Amino acid sequence: MTNPAIHFTHAVSRRPGASVTAGLRAQDRGAPDLERMQAAHDAYVATLRSTGAEVIVLDALEDYPDALFVEDTALCLPGGAVMMRPGAASRMGEVAQMRPTLAGLFEDLRDIEGPGHIEGGDILFTGREVLVGLSARTDAEGVAELRKILDEWGHPLREVQTPDGVLHFKTDCSLLDAETILSTKLLDASGCFEGYRVLHLPDGEEAAANAIRFNDVILMPDGFPKTAEMLTQEGFNVRPIDNTDCALLDGGMSCLSLRFNI
Repeated sequence: MTNPAIHFTHAVSRRPGASVTAGLRAQDRGAPDLERMQAAHDAYVATLRSTGAEVIVLDALEDYPDALFVEDTALCLPGGAVMMRPGAASRMGEVAQMRPTLAGLFEDLRDIEGPGHIEGGDILFTGREVLVGLSARTDAEGVAELRKILDEWGHPLREVQTPDGVLHFKTDCSLLDAETILSTKLLDASGCFEGYRVLHLPDGEEAAANAIRFNDVILMPDGFPKTAEMLTQEGFNVRPIDNTDCALLDGGMSCLSLRFNI
């Protein structure tokens, strides 16, 4: 039986637009290069498609500079999808733009109505449970509303804490297989991954924590040789992707797609 948290038939992604240079960032380290970002996005989509999955690529949304980070707009699970309610005010409109696409794919589509907030970057589905990290973008009210929906669908939800100064829970972790988590030492120290096998990022390569397992490949940001070597030695099929420009906007591999089975 395949794990619906790592094996997928479909994905949705969105092209970066020219307005991406105005995207949100915790620290201004310069503007992303649009041409290089688009080339990296093409490589990302091609890698997903190479596994046999169908990938829907949506047009850029110039009114929403961060719209390429589609993961924050929805949670796609066996049984249905939930439209999120982003904690960043400038991103609230992205959800309505994504909804028609998911409405055409999922029979059961729910909405986080508020007043709480929750973003997909704080949610890690492992197949056996849904871990949700409280953060600057996801609050207890948002988690409580999501819990009510997931209780109906039979998905256990466990609330955890994202470390201070870390944007999203998945900024510091990734699911590699049904039992294995890639995590920073900082996040794992909280005990949130008890019961899982945890691989720690090598010192100095914590920025490689946000990777994705998509069918038979691990997509990870390029430029982290120790992490790539560790994962390869563990038997994973690693595909490095240039994340130079997304990283300037605090984005990573998981942020760039919604992944699911239909």
